[in-house]
Amino acid sequence: MMREGRTKRLVLRPLELDDAERIQELFPHWEIVRYLLNRVPWPYPPDGARQYCREIALPQMERGEAWHWTLRLGAEPSQMVGFISLVKGDEDNRGFWLGAQWQGQGLMSEACAWANDFWFETLGFPVLRVAKAAANRASRRISEKQGMRMVGLTEKDYVCGRLPSEVWEITAEEWRAWKARKEERIGPVPV
Repeated sequence: MMREGRTKRLVLRPLELDDAERIQELFPHWEIVRYLLNRVPWPYPPDGARQYCREIALPQMERGEAWHWTLRLGAEPSQMVGFISLVKGDEDNRGFWLGAQWQGQGLMSEACAWANDFWFETLGFPVLRVAKAAANRASRRISEKQGMRMVGLTEKDYVCGRLPSEVWEITAEEWRAWKARKEERIGPVPV
């Protein structure tokens, strides 16, 4: 069920073990990891990406429990810039990170739109939920822009410590309605 995805500017390539080296270069930076759940070891070990790919992500993909993609620039598909995941469960169905130099350009919004569409249209799940640190304003903006609604408040332990958290949600019907409204305004949504 894993497949490569494309947006206007990105290629979403299913995770492979060979991606670990580049992930190790991009990922372990405070501005990227601070709002991730504290199951991410910090300081990040020198073999952290390889261990994550080999022991967690790739087995999850094989069991059909999660779907992980590297994000690459469409103009330069060899250039990995980030990562996005979808995970079965009642909460925290989507997670992502983007290398610092590519943040603030709308790339993650594109990746999330594609991943949301995959979640609903390919996998057939009825609801997508994501939890995030309330302080993570950039992640919150993506959820707001893509028609999600906040449905709960809690606290979670992040790499940076215990923080207030928000739970955001969108149903398959709400997602389809959001896409239809977007297409009326700007044409087909590239997902």
